Amino acid sequence: MCFLYIITVLFILIVLGYHYYIHYGRNGRLINLIPGPSGYPIFGNLLQYIGPREKQWKLLMNLINQYYPIVKLWGFFIPFVLIRHPDDLRTFTGKITILSSTQHIKKNFFYDILRPWMGNGILINEGAKWHSIRRTLTPTFHFNILQQHAEILIKEGENMTMSLKNTGGTVVKDLVPFVSEHTLNAICETLMGTSLRDLDEFQQKYRKAVHRICELFIYRLLRQWLHNDWIFSLTSKGKEQAKILRILHGFTNHIIAERKLYHERTNGRLLRRSITSTDTNDTEANGKRIQLSLLDHLIADNREGRLTDLDVKEQIDGFMFAGHDTTALNLTYLLMLLAEHKDIQDRVRNEVNTAFQENGKKFNIKLLQNLTYLNRCIKETLRLYPSVFLISRVAGKNVKLQSYLVPAGTTVVLNIYGVHRDPNFWPNPETFDPDRFLPERTQNRHFYSYIPFSAGPRNCLGQQYALLQIKALIAPLIQNYYLEPITYLKNLRLQADLVLRPACPLRVKFVPV
Repeated sequence: MCFLYIITVLFILIVLGYHYYIHYGRNGRLINLIPGPSGYPIFGNLLQYIGPREKQWKLLMNLINQYYPIVKLWGFFIPFVLIRHPDDLRTFTGKITILSSTQHIKKNFFYDILRPWMGNGILINEGAKWHSIRRTLTPTFHFNILQQHAEILIKEGENMTMSLKNTGGTVVKDLVPFVSEHTLNAICETLMGTSLRDLDEFQQKYRKAVHRICELFIYRLLRQWLHNDWIFSLTSKGKEQAKILRILHGFTNHIIAERKLYHERTNGRLLRRSITSTDTNDTEANGKRIQLSLLDHLIADNREGRLTDLDVKEQIDGFMFAGHDTTALNLTYLLMLLAEHKDIQDRVRNEVNTAFQENGKKFNIKLLQNLTYLNRCIKETLRLYPSVFLISRVAGKNVKLQSYLVPAGTTVVLNIYGVHRDPNFWPNPETFDPDRFLPERTQNRHFYSYIPFSAGPRNCLGQQYALLQIKALIAPLIQNYYLEPITYLKNLRLQADLVLRPACPLRVKFVPV
């Protein structure tokens, strides 16, 4: 008993000593100069954020508004600096920013929690391997490749519209599951080269698993004692995550296996093409144009020994999530906004109809590119509701912000949601106004006041694909249906998540034109 008492006292003394060392050492003193809420000894601010995810969202947004433009938080012995002013992305070197400098591309332990799901994929990886994967994948988003994908995306948009027509009459839909079914179909058939036809139940399980693992991520993130994989695996949530991962990895393994089987049956003819080729003349025996997908590039590198089977799977795990879930949310919020703003919706419909008539009554990439007003609506939606609303980086060196010095090794979190709604850069920031993105109104705007796809070397590789996909899915729908709101965005409840996910169903009424 006496021995346990001595051990306990020693442990407490060690923890208190370490707390003092961290908080009152040079770096700790610099961090504590930054304003922020008071916390509990040892635990810091951590316990304040354990609770319902809606409450977590509100606390975070209120905190950043209260301490605008910078606030610090402590989680045990780890400091976090949250910023929402675009000028605070500038380092002491002047023009190099946290987002554009290769010195600050390292992602922090937030992303480590995702490794059981995405491994060392491009969303998480860093260093030489990240650069190598980035170089491999960049050609897959070349404009000529996107042209090849446009036909499939347009077809999926027509399928989405047809699914409403098959229901008959006026239809009310819960948008997120409705839209995400089609964005997942689209990414599988374009970037993965594999169709999900007749696999409705399979893909529905995958989409539900994505949502659930995001919830588990937030649960684990705010409980630092669960960051250790072994400890987390012993908990009920850890065991649940293991089951969810089997669904997620099983889905991507199926996608990869299907594409590999295709290449075996065709003796790898497609893979023998140069991965930088933009030739689109190769065709199948049935005359169908051959599509060179993102997954094809990875399989080609796998066959050449540049990537392992695990490397391929990890990249696909990341792209499957980022490619369908974020786009589905972008499109959901766009449909909600158009439903609430009839004048803007009518203008989009008129633009689509006019372009459709002038283009010989057919949709193609040329038509989609000419939908300039719809493009502005999408950009304004991304301003108000950026799917990825927070990004974090570890400062690779000391960073001089406007008023404070952030020491090297500190996690810096940029609140994209807050930056996009900052009245200092966006007059009437809560108003949906697509004309904010007229060329004459964007010329003098702060570059870092609008970053829905991040910026710098770690910006979103698939941003042009995402914009094309949104246009392709919404154009035929808006042509055939009037949108009327059932749920209003003024009542929108958001929650802490990997992405900007609503906490309640978002419903729109589709009325045939």
